[in-house]
Amino acid sequence: MAGIHGRRHRARGVRAGAGTAVAASALLLLGACSGGAEEGGTAIELERGESGMVPAVEPPGPEGFTPQTVEGITIDVPDGWDVQNQGGTLCASPPGQAACAYGSVQLTAHAAENHPQEWPSRGGAHSKADGWADNTDRCRSLNTAASGDIGIKDAELRVSDFTEHADTLKSHHSVWDVTCANDDTFEVRMWFLPTSDVLLYVWSADSQHSAVYDQMAASMDTTEYRS
Repeated sequence: MAGIHGRRHRARGVRAGAGTAVAASALLLLGACSGGAEEGGTAIELERGESGMVPAVEPPGPEGFTPQTVEGITIDVPDGWDVQNQGGTLCASPPGQAACAYGSVQLTAHAAENHPQEWPSRGGAHSKADGWADNTDRCRSLNTAASGDIGIKDAELRVSDFTEHADTLKSHHSVWDVTCANDDTFEVRMWFLPTSDVLLYVWSADSQHSAVYDQMAASMDTTEYRS
C-alpha cells in the first residue's frame, strides 16, 4: 500500500577465506555446466531484474487490521468488521451492529460531487455546528437510531482541527456532540479532504472504538485515487 513501506533486508556478505573459495568454485562449476560463454553458438546470460530483487508484495496492515480499497483510496479496517463496498462508498461496521449504522465508518470518494446538496463541502459545512449531517432532523443514539422518529435538540462542534494521513495529506477533522429531543446524545466524527473530495465519516460513534477510528483515519491513503 502506498505510504506503508516494507523493510528491505540486506543480504549478508560472504566471509573471506573459505567462504570466498567456495563462491569461486561455484562460479567455475556454473561456467563448466553451461559450456562457457557460448553453447551451440548462442551466448548464455544469467538475467535478473533491474534491482536484482523480486517485486515487492503489498504488505498487510498492522496486526489486527486488513487494508481495504475503494476507488484507489486505501484504509486499514479491523479484522472481524463487516465490510460493504459499492457505489464509491466503503462501509465498515463493528461486530454485532447493523451494516452502516451505529459505530460504523464510511469512506466515500467524490462525496460532495455526488451529493444532491453538495454536502459536506457546500458552505463549509464540515466545520460548522450544524454541518454534522446533510439532514440534521433525526437522532442517531444507540437506543433511538432504528426508530427514526426522535428529533434533535442541539449540536456542538467540539473538535475542529486537522489530521495528517498516511499519504501526508491533511484533512479537516471535526467532532460533534449532538443532543436529541429526548436528551439522548451521540457523537459524529468526520475527516474531509475538500480538494480531493474524500469523506471519512463515523455516522454515530461507539466510544469503545474511539482509538480504532483514529487509527483508521491515520491509515487513509489516497495516492492511487489522485493518480
